[in-house]
Formats: sequence, structure tokens, C-alpha cells
Amino acid sequence: MSLFTPGLFTAVAIIVLVIFFLSAALRILKEYERGVIFRLGRIINAKGPGLIILIPIVDKMLKVSLRLVAMDVDPQDVITRDNVSVKVNAVIYFRVIDPVKAIVEVENYSYAMSQLAQTTLRSVCGQAELDDLLSEREKINNELQEILDTHTDPWGIKVATVELKHIDLPTEMQRAMARQAEAERERRAKVINAEGEFQAAAKLAEASVIIEKHPIALQLRYLQTMAEISTESTSTTIFPLPIELFKPFLSLLEKEVTDKP
Repeated sequence: MSLFTPGLFTAVAIIVLVIFFLSAALRILKEYERGVIFRLGRIINAKGPGLIILIPIVDKMLKVSLRLVAMDVDPQDVITRDNVSVKVNAVIYFRVIDPVKAIVEVENYSYAMSQLAQTTLRSVCGQAELDDLLSEREKINNELQEILDTHTDPWGIKVATVELKHIDLPTEMQRAMARQAEAERERRAKVINAEGEFQAAAKLAEASVIIEKHPIALQLRYLQTMAEISTESTSTTIFPLPIELFKPFLSLLEKEVTDKP
């Protein structure tokens, strides 16, 4: 008696067909995934997440991720508006918001985004001067984001952020900027010193006016100086003399100055 009877063969065939049907018809999509379904070449809709049932052979599904994507833009050789050659690279953060457009409107949205970002980066940076490129990054980032977002909107893509990463300057330019920065630091130091001397001179002028009005203040300052010297470890010998001893000489000097024609 044969083990492979017609009934058993039929059951096995049915089981194989059922397994094939289920494997071809059932798809499970994660929370951040959507499936764009084509039926006989015509687009039906985007479905997901969860369990998706397809018609084998008739339906075809393409997965699209809705997560935020970080894309590096390769370094681009740029000549700024003031004719300085630099290398600039950036990073772009974008996400797919319309899976149908991302599949139908563009062949490969990741590659298209990369190429568009490179050309836009060269164009925007080439219109700016080097000083603006270094000091106004936020403005350039916003301009890049607006341009890319406008161009990729028909693709169902939203550009969230664009950030310049590195701006590589030629060696000669780096040395020139270092010399400029050093000169600027020296200028600031001289200005600060001049302001300090001016303030010190102003305070001395105020002190002279006070001493002129109150001669006792000079005596107090004299005693304070003596006290400070006495606390120092020094071998200097000081003989304090009353200031009144010098008054006759000062009066004589003032008289000579007054008598001169």
C-alpha cells in the first residue's frame, strides 16, 4: 500500500498553496513605516502601520520610512563673493511626509536630496562673503533650509533643519586671519591701557583738588605711606620729617616764580 494517496497529495498541495498565499499576501509594517501599494501598475494608496493584506501577483508594495533622516553633504569647493576659495560641508535633517509622492514623483528621493543639497550649498555659499559665511551661519542655514524645503515639497519631503558643519579655509587665509586677530587683540589692549591711564589721571586731578582744599589730607597720606613701608621686610632706613619744615622753601619758591617777569 502506497503512503502517497491522492487525498494526502491534495492536502499537502493545499497546505503549500495556503502557506505561499499567506507569505505573499501578508505584510507587517512598523509604526514608522508606510506601504505604498501598486495594483496592476496603478497606485492604490499608502497603508500602515500594522497588518497589510495584499493580493498575490496582483499587488506590489514598497516600504517608506517616516523617521527623521540625517544626511551628510559632502565637502563642496566654493568660491565666495569676495573670491576666497573654501570647502564647506553640511548636514540635512529631513523626513517623508507623503509616501505616495516620495515614490511616484521622484525615482530615488535620497539621491535626489543629496544632489540638490550639494548644488544649493554651492550656490548659497558662493553668494556670501567670507566674513558673512563665518559670522552669520544661522542666516545661511535658514536660507538653505527654505530653498531645499521649497524644492522638495513636490516630492512629499519636509526639510526640518540644515546646519553648516565645517568651513575649511586655505592655509594662507588662516595665517592672515591669525595676524588680524593678533593685531585686534593688541589694539584692544592699548585702548584699555589708555583708558586706565586716563581714569588714573582724572583721579589724581581730583585728589590734587582735595589736597589743595584740605592740606591735612596730605599729612594723612604721608602717615599711611609710612605705615605701609614699616610693615615690609626691608633694610631701608627712613627718617620721617614734618612737612612744616618744607613750607619756608615752598613759600620762597612760589615768591621767585611770582617775581619773574
